[in-house]
Amino acid sequence: MEGYEKMSDNFNEVTGGETPVLVDFYATWCGPCKMMGPVLAELKQRFGDRLRIIKLDIDNPANAETVRRYGVRSVPTLMLFRRGELLWRESGARRTDEMAAILDRYIG
Repeated sequence: MEGYEKMSDNFNEVTGGETPVLVDFYATWCGPCKMMGPVLAELKQRFGDRLRIIKLDIDNPANAETVRRYGVRSVPTLMLFRRGELLWRESGARRTDEMAAILDRYIG
């Protein structure tokens, strides 16, 4: 899928920048997580360089500390960060129009 990056760098560095970062905590076995793929692609197309989208696999041992730190207990869990600050968080799959309305509040 186009429009997102898989988490491969330091989480704090990735989420600490000026550009807002939408983090999708997901699992490969999760049906609703798979439904978010096209939604994230549409969001990336809509917001372009004004939004960075990262997918973080909760089952990857390298991500265990981040999953624990943010108390992720269900997937998908979506979080929006800017300058390292958590601006918004919600669990469950969302439609593109719902997500766009939420992001518009923070990105404009």
